[in-house]
Amino acid sequence: MQDYVIWFAAACVLVAAELFTGTFYLLMIAIGFTAGGLTALLGSELPLQLVVGAAVGIAATVILRRTRWGKLQKQGDAMHNPDVNLDIGQTVNVGEWNNGVTRVHYRGASWEAVMETGAEPVTGNLVIKAIRGSTLVLASI
Repeated sequence: MQDYVIWFAAACVLVAAELFTGTFYLLMIAIGFTAGGLTALLGSELPLQLVVGAAVGIAATVILRRTRWGKLQKQGDAMHNPDVNLDIGQTVNVGEWNNGVTRVHYRGASWEAVMETGAEPVTGNLVIKAIRGSTLVLASI
């Protein structure tokens, strides 16, 4: 069997595996395997095929890492993340405070609420900044 057939078959296996993982890293290695196969197709010896395949695969991975698709997503605390908790960013109406704590009517229920750290309690419309257990953390709009 020719070397280039092995390279291209391995690249196809990596592309298929990539479809199951959802990352682009296996695809970058498959690009390196394809480069190794093209080198073999041009008649180069195995050591050069390996060097070209590895170099292209590593370069493609490094380039991917520098794009928005390869960057690690900073995952913050879920109680502050509006992508996790859809209540964050919603407004509630506060009538009065009692020792830094209030009760607000939100989503058909009565919730305990506090102001965010360092903020003075105010009345009126406030925005939900976080949720700690069953307590809403509020801030001025």
